[in-house]
Amino acid sequence: MRYSLVSRTRGTILGALIGETLALEGGEQMQKFASSYWQKMMLLGAESLIELGRFDLDDWRKRQQQSGIIIENNTHASLQVILSTLPVTLFFHEYNVKMRENLLNVVKIWHCNRVIEDWTLAVGYAIAQSFTEKFTSATLIPQIIAFLGETPTSVPQILLKLHNLLEKQSGLEIIQAEFCTEEKLSYNLAIAFYCFLSSLEDFRLSVLRSTQVNLRSVYLSTITAALSGAYNATTGIPVSWRFLLAKNSPAQWQTADLPQMLKLADILVATWSGMYHSTLRQGEARAECPITLTHVSLEAIAAPRVIRPR
Repeated sequence: MRYSLVSRTRGTILGALIGETLALEGGEQMQKFASSYWQKMMLLGAESLIELGRFDLDDWRKRQQQSGIIIENNTHASLQVILSTLPVTLFFHEYNVKMRENLLNVVKIWHCNRVIEDWTLAVGYAIAQSFTEKFTSATLIPQIIAFLGETPTSVPQILLKLHNLLEKQSGLEIIQAEFCTEEKLSYNLAIAFYCFLSSLEDFRLSVLRSTQVNLRSVYLSTITAALSGAYNATTGIPVSWRFLLAKNSPAQWQTADLPQMLKLADILVATWSGMYHSTLRQGEARAECPITLTHVSLEAIAAPRVIRPR
């Protein structure tokens, strides 16, 4: 594999945070940041997986209820729900059946509709395929459609239309015009997948294009960056953007600073691998830790069930 699982996991989380930070730099979007809860929801979900070593819907539901987070019925909130499922995708990326089942269970915590469920599956599947390096820009969308299966929503049709436009090498303006009549959630996700797949090997270009879309949503850029970060790993993320994130994070993030998020990503991978002493002590992810952008102290990591507690 080109990149390690740790690098891809970090790339997914770093990518999402960078995508959000770049979109927020517009100024007007800063006022909307108060309603951005996906980092906290993702953190709570990751802690559950780490502490239990498995997915437990009741534990996820309990943690979310205790957090006091209220999800409104709008496009911004729906995109945040999709982002909050990232820990499940990262933890079950090699097992499609379990990943699908658990992603749908998580989304049901917030009583989401079928459209949100389908887009959650689409994003999760794309990230999982990046981790296992099992797709190209020409094959991903047909694979996603097959993964979704029978559904009453228009998501497969939207994806198929996007696939055909990508084959024609259509530009961003044409893509926007083709999907402008779709409801906002599907519009945002279609554009995010276009920005990702049309510049698959270039994290910087994918994210910059997503931040320049008319009627943009900060979460369009965030999801684009998460998709591209999973594919290109930390290696593909510009160093200058990492430092921008580290510089801006204390004032902007609600739940954790950059070192803590990186540590959480590493512990999640270690737990997935069956690393000895994988259980996260209560509050450890939020505790202060001397982790830098370029260095983290890791224990051994191996394939699932190879290294086990003894």
